[in-house]
Amino acid sequence: MGRIPEERMAKAQEQLKSISPKDHAKVKLIANMVRPLRSFLFKTPDDYGMTGWYDLVIPSDDGTPLEAWYIPARGGESNKLIIYNHALPMCRAGFPGHFGEPWSSYDNVEIDFVIQYKHLTDAGYNVLTYDIRNHGNSSAANNGICGIGRWEWRDCVGVKKYVDNHPRLSKMTVGLYSQCMGGNSQYEAIARHPELFANVKCMCSPLVPSMSAIFQAFSELQGVAQYQELIDLELLKMGAFPAADMTPQLFASKITMPNLTIQVRDDAWTKNPEDAQKTFDMLATDEKEMIWVENTTRRFKDGYNFFGRYPEKVLNFFAKYMKQRSPVSTPV
Repeated sequence: MGRIPEERMAKAQEQLKSISPKDHAKVKLIANMVRPLRSFLFKTPDDYGMTGWYDLVIPSDDGTPLEAWYIPARGGESNKLIIYNHALPMCRAGFPGHFGEPWSSYDNVEIDFVIQYKHLTDAGYNVLTYDIRNHGNSSAANNGICGIGRWEWRDCVGVKKYVDNHPRLSKMTVGLYSQCMGGNSQYEAIARHPELFANVKCMCSPLVPSMSAIFQAFSELQGVAQYQELIDLELLKMGAFPAADMTPQLFASKITMPNLTIQVRDDAWTKNPEDAQKTFDMLATDEKEMIWVENTTRRFKDGYNFFGRYPEKVLNFFAKYMKQRSPVSTPV
């Protein structure tokens, strides 16, 4: 019967018999969200004058090759490292919606992560950023399907093991910037391997989603909200996880490090503030803060770009928890 309850599967089968071809196409399109469109590297650190950066290939914990950048702090490598990951369907550069189709079918806006690396490196942080499997230039895995964290946690583990085994990076104070699907992945990685992340000082985790809330919101926009069970069936037919299995709420209670969460309060693409608040409340730390992005419904335009436009909150958070240690003397 797959990985959804028998009664839910039975309801999905009944919906399959009665749904119109037009509405079924909408349901399939919504479920197909987990087959990510690849974004391309439309910017590099050179675009903002960052120097000394270079390309890396890092193996995921299951061996999937992950393409990455290492960007040292402005003026030379420091002793503080931010491991940074991204959302679906983005890459380490961001999202090229301003280039038109097919990316503009999500939203015709640019999401610029490279300016965020500029903010971090100017503030004295080295940055290690990578494309998650099936995204950007990293290798394909899991039949090209995204698990919204349920497979991608292995990438977070692989990157952290790379850092811990590196002669220079292993000596640095580490913080995490893990957003949306990347944040879900990081939560599960921490839950599965708490010992690996015990030395991480803090995590900023913007826009982490529950896919049940995402699918509910999208299906309401498309006029097919009554077909949540059929969305699950279409997910299973692709080899994906059902919606209820793709949520950070399964692992949020294992997050004990200081946390900064950023969410769009009136996000049209999910069920906020309820979903975000539930995840935030489950975090097992008293050192946590929620920033609500107000007066917008646009997750892409105003959620993912928040740090790029208003860096002070994120930089103050990292400054508070990532105390300076003695400088790293080994040259790049």
